[in-house]
Amino acid sequence: MIKYWPNTTSIKLNNYVVNLFYITKKKFVYDLSNNTQNYLYTDILNSMHKKKLFNIILREFEKLILDLTELNLGKQKLKQLNYQIFCDFIDNIVYEFIYYINKKYDQYQKTNIKIANNHKNNKILMIKHNLLLDNLLIYLILGSSFIDKHIFIFNKFYTPYQHVQILFENFIIQISHIIINKLFNNFLSLSELIQFLKKYSICNNAYISTRSIILFLNYLRWQNLIYSYIYQPQEIYNAHYQVLIFSNKGIIKKYIYISRVKDLEKLSKFKKIFIFLLEIKDTCIPKIEKFFLILIKYIFYIIINLINNTIILMIRIIMSYLYQQ
Repeated sequence: MIKYWPNTTSIKLNNYVVNLFYITKKKFVYDLSNNTQNYLYTDILNSMHKKKLFNIILREFEKLILDLTELNLGKQKLKQLNYQIFCDFIDNIVYEFIYYINKKYDQYQKTNIKIANNHKNNKILMIKHNLLLDNLLIYLILGSSFIDKHIFIFNKFYTPYQHVQILFENFIIQISHIIINKLFNNFLSLSELIQFLKKYSICNNAYISTRSIILFLNYLRWQNLIYSYIYQPQEIYNAHYQVLIFSNKGIIKKYIYISRVKDLEKLSKFKKIFIFLLEIKDTCIPKIEKFFLILIKYIFYIIINLINNTIILMIRIIMSYLYQQ
């Protein structure tokens, strides 16, 4: 029997939200290794710090949901404040995570100020906050009936519980990557970052040397560049969204359907050209392939007939020659 998410604010919705937090926290005892076949920013963390980061995100998100519920905000107000909520949430977790690593925190206080100021006009974050937090807040605070029509493949009044659970887990994991990314980007130099990682022993055993850390960061940069200019436009064009979820085999990736028409407007001209080329590929390439397949068939037919006729002609010539002898 399919379990559906509550449609409106109610005691049932509150119970479902509490249960969602409880179930997700229990999954932190699972193997949290990366099984997505992609590099993730949290790969550099050892098991203890990775679990701590997830716990901080979950705890702060629980506080955020309680605060927003008490404010009794409507759908439009939630959407209006969504990006600011998202940025403040990230800054708060960065602060909490660094505070956990270094209780004194004095030498990294300026880092938090820089992070708070670098969200403005960030198109990648603009896309991410819509996908990660916008719909999730509506599900958790208002219920599924307030979700915009045609965003997901099913009727919003019959939203599966598992769908919200997937969005919830994906949010926790994706936020952890944004946090580590922000933390890395706010060091003045690579040597300062490496010194920080080694000083507080937060790396797993695969990244204990300077060379391994540098290689890891370079892989991430190339992966992000390729994703940003190739895979992300493809996902938007195909109305797909990659989600990361917890499993007993580690963190795995899946794809869900989501309408991404609004995301098209936020893409750069270069990425829109890439999507246009994809459209040409999808419309023209099949016809070209069909034409060449037919052409190849005719060529093979002509060649085979030519060979057959040549063989027959040669046999006749030989037979004629033998007959004359």
